[in-house]
Amino acid sequence: MKKDTPILESAQVSLRFGGVRALTDVSFSVERGELFSIIGPNGAGKTSMVNCVSGRYRPTEGRVLFEGRDITAMRPNHRADLGIGRTFQNLALFGHMSVLDNILVGRHHLLKNNFVTGMLYWLGGAQTEELAHRREVEDIIDFLEIQHIRKAPAGTLPYGLRKRVELARAIALKPKLILLDEPMAGMNLEEKEDMARYIVDLNEEWGMTVIMIEHDMGVVMDISHRVMVLDFGRKIAEGTPEHVMADPHVKRAYLGESDDVPVAGDTETDTVA
Repeated sequence: MKKDTPILESAQVSLRFGGVRALTDVSFSVERGELFSIIGPNGAGKTSMVNCVSGRYRPTEGRVLFEGRDITAMRPNHRADLGIGRTFQNLALFGHMSVLDNILVGRHHLLKNNFVTGMLYWLGGAQTEELAHRREVEDIIDFLEIQHIRKAPAGTLPYGLRKRVELARAIALKPKLILLDEPMAGMNLEEKEDMARYIVDLNEEWGMTVIMIEHDMGVVMDISHRVMVLDFGRKIAEGTPEHVMADPHVKRAYLGESDDVPVAGDTETDTVA
């Protein structure tokens, strides 16, 4: 891989569900170390694009490349092995499990000891490996300031804290690229400020490249390096936040300056999102 190779490339990606075109010829690239946001009206194709990157959907046409490698046909778990992690628009935690155990699930693919070596727990490397993983998890818990809920069942927590736990589990994958699907949806102002701070620190201090879908325009424009705008499954703008906000197509499509164009909503489904 060359030094100047983007960490992620989408090359003319199209996605269809029967007669519904969720994405049409979407091309963009994300550089290593960027905080890149995808915005657009409800149903514009944002979540579908992230699903194509994470492997939940396979594009009908086009290619997805990670560090120069074609991963278009690769399964999601193999993409996780390469260093792609994500959170979901709808929470996907194990409600009956503790916060600590939910985060440890994110470390599963990093385990090197197998069933046989696990049986030799005290003689083999399994004990040492488990302790190392637990130290990593404790660092994440400290970073996200959730020490006080580490033993609580995830399903009993307020919504804002559950979103933080899901972020913790995604971080536990040790991803090079983390995909955040509406990480601040449903949060109050204080919770949004905290989450924005965590995302910036992940990018700047932990060195993770971030692709984020978010409806809060204030947050997007404040913390993003670059922004891409989708509308009806097509890319209509890409650039710095200032450049994108000044684009007349974005004003019409996203900010609702024309009465006959859909306005951004709060949710979107996987099939047309």
